[in-house]
Amino acid sequence: MSRPRPPLPAKLVIGVFTRELELYPPVLAQMRALFGPVELVSPWFAFNRTSYYEPEMGTGLYRRMAAFAPLTGQERLPAVKEQSNALEARYSASGNRRVNIDPGYLLPERFVLATGKNYAHRIYIGRYTYADLTLIYQKGGFHSLAWTYPDYAQQNIQDFLHRVRNKYLKDLKAEGLL
Repeated sequence: MSRPRPPLPAKLVIGVFTRELELYPPVLAQMRALFGPVELVSPWFAFNRTSYYEPEMGTGLYRRMAAFAPLTGQERLPAVKEQSNALEARYSASGNRRVNIDPGYLLPERFVLATGKNYAHRIYIGRYTYADLTLIYQKGGFHSLAWTYPDYAQQNIQDFLHRVRNKYLKDLKAEGLL
């Protein structure tokens, strides 16, 4: 018989993509105000899903990831998605987003993104939000799944997430959770 236990707190990781790189500092400042101090920020990555977003955001998009210092409850993901959507709306112009904000969380065994779009592999978690199992961590590395977005399958993003995971495991040990 399984015995229910509280889930581990997660490491909040948020990706932002835009073609207007100058928007990132104010967006990051607002995310800090909402979610706490940032401990790791990735370099800019070329974003390779432009055909889907091109009608709204144009071409030449770049992604940057940020990992937040405070550990957070997994159940907060729908609220974080709502706050991210509000930030996207704040930076919209003429009904189009100028920044896209992808919140997710990291656990020792997986990386999960929040989305408002349903699909077969996504689980509804409340507040019009679905959890998208994006990557699994096995045998020392992240592994893509059949539905993993192509940019999250790239080695450069997985390398960043590996750095975040190492810091996260240290945080869990410091909290006596591992």
